[in-house]
Amino acid sequence: MKLDKIDIQILKLLQEDGRLNNAEIAKRVFLSPPACWKRLKILEQSAIKHYQAVIEPKSIGYNFYAFMNITLDLHSEESMKRFEKEILKVDNVITCHNISGRYDYLLQLVVKDMDDFHHVSMEKIRSIGNIKEMNTSFGIREIKSFRGLPI
Repeated sequence: MKLDKIDIQILKLLQEDGRLNNAEIAKRVFLSPPACWKRLKILEQSAIKHYQAVIEPKSIGYNFYAFMNITLDLHSEESMKRFEKEILKVDNVITCHNISGRYDYLLQLVVKDMDDFHHVSMEKIRSIGNIKEMNTSFGIREIKSFRGLPI
């Protein structure tokens, strides 16, 4: 999809505040509400993945970020698909990337404390099976969090 200047303005506004209503967006991009609504519906089908609230992790008890590198024992397509299917079920895993290099996957987790990390890593992740190596680093201090894509 080719985005024009107005589409980009709409996306920027929604990344800054996903609660903006159509009338407010239309006003800010100098469109009529019906024209803005039409563009918004097209963007929702092509560029906007979903809307969500960003919650402060500590406010609900998640005090640590863990970054886990995982190497699988077997690398067949079936083995990798099974791992990916099972890792989607682990709620503490907030991102999972299949990566190049020494490791096969990079996971970002949120945990409440070290006991919670042990439970998640051993009883939820390790129990998936086919894991040769798990290497974890913990976030000490967040310098920059995701605030939207550079558009």
